Amino acid sequence: MDSRRDFIKKTAVLGAGVSVVPSFVFGASPNMAKLNIGMIGVGLRGTNHLENLLLRDDVNIVAVCDIDPSRTKLAIEKVTEKGGRKPLVFGKDELDYKNLLALDNVEAVIIATPWLWHTRMAKDAMRAGKYTGLEVSAANTLEECWDLVNTHEETGAQLMILENVNYRRDILAVLNMVKQNVFGELVHFRCGYQHDLREVKFNDGKQPYGGGVEFGEKAISEARWRTQHSVTRNADLYPTHGVGPIAAMCDINRGNRFLSLTSHATKSVGLHNYIVKNGGENHPNASVKFKLGDIVTTTIETANGETIIVTHDTNLPRPYSLGFRVQGANGLWEVDGNRIHIAGVTEAHHWDSADKWLEKYDHPLWKKYGELATGAGHGGMDFFVINAFVESAKLGVAPPMDAYDAAAWSSITPLSEVSIENNGEPQDFPDFTRGNWIKRKPYDWIKDTY
Repeated sequence: MDSRRDFIKKTAVLGAGVSVVPSFVFGASPNMAKLNIGMIGVGLRGTNHLENLLLRDDVNIVAVCDIDPSRTKLAIEKVTEKGGRKPLVFGKDELDYKNLLALDNVEAVIIATPWLWHTRMAKDAMRAGKYTGLEVSAANTLEECWDLVNTHEETGAQLMILENVNYRRDILAVLNMVKQNVFGELVHFRCGYQHDLREVKFNDGKQPYGGGVEFGEKAISEARWRTQHSVTRNADLYPTHGVGPIAAMCDINRGNRFLSLTSHATKSVGLHNYIVKNGGENHPNASVKFKLGDIVTTTIETANGETIIVTHDTNLPRPYSLGFRVQGANGLWEVDGNRIHIAGVTEAHHWDSADKWLEKYDHPLWKKYGELATGAGHGGMDFFVINAFVESAKLGVAPPMDAYDAAAWSSITPLSEVSIENNGEPQDFPDFTRGNWIKRKPYDWIKDTY
């Protein structure tokens, strides 16, 4: 027990010394025992993580937990089909995950459950000495954000927020450009979560994907829990897909930090209109009052003087986009339109296609392992986020996206909620690093990212 805890509690100092991409999956690190992992939550997202883990030869799936027996049954089948030993199963009630955490042979856990369970499960996992991977968003309230940081500091156990967009191919290429000063001194960013989720939020299971108007107990999958947040909260409910990559580019918590934000929300019409269109004006859900504004816009100021505009837009018809813009003194890149402009290089006052730039600055990880990531989910980025988690846990070092990042990025939700309630009143970010952001060295995403 003590040796496992020592393994998990190695400090970030060791992590800073890792300057090469470790070998993995199809050539596991030599002389390294397999990492024993427990899965808490094996719904759609958890199963995706499980499938990527099962491609590796350096992990064992020793336990799975879910209160839906059909999901644990599926997880067992996937493990055994790959030649693994049948994992222990937990899920007799909502607290049975604690029995999984009590297993001495579980060294790391991945938590992919409904949002309200994220922080409490992560706290219990760290207290049990497990290297903890936590799906996004990591926390719902400022108290929960502090809980993640405090528990990490009290126990020494590491937590990684599993933000997969940080590993998207174009994002890592643009990050490479940022680190090579292509854009010059950074000034402004835009990002967000702009994704029509109405069929996810109302899913009665009668069609292959969505199409219903039910949520809560009458629904299936995410519609059982996710839609309720739109009933009770008016905030940016899902900020990390956008702000996580931007935070890496401007070294948040590592020489820079979020200072304050202001948020505004539009009226709410999208979900009501969807119910009326698909279920009729007399459907019971047509009378539900949704608190979440259809478009939530948040502006963040950083200590280094940049601004970041974050948009949450999930309840209206629209194509998918995370809306990235990275802008500096020498030029900018925008994901929509796949375009770039660099002063003195591209034609004055005109956009250039970003294709050749993304190819030129393609990240070393994608150059080396891009083919292996094919089919891993979300364009391959799921492969890399799981690899970063496994390699960090095997080495016992701080992950690329740690408890301080989980807290800072997730705190946008409660802070935006208060700002909206008070007509856009500015809200100060807590300093989750307690002043250490000034001296924490930036994570080297080019050399040290796994």
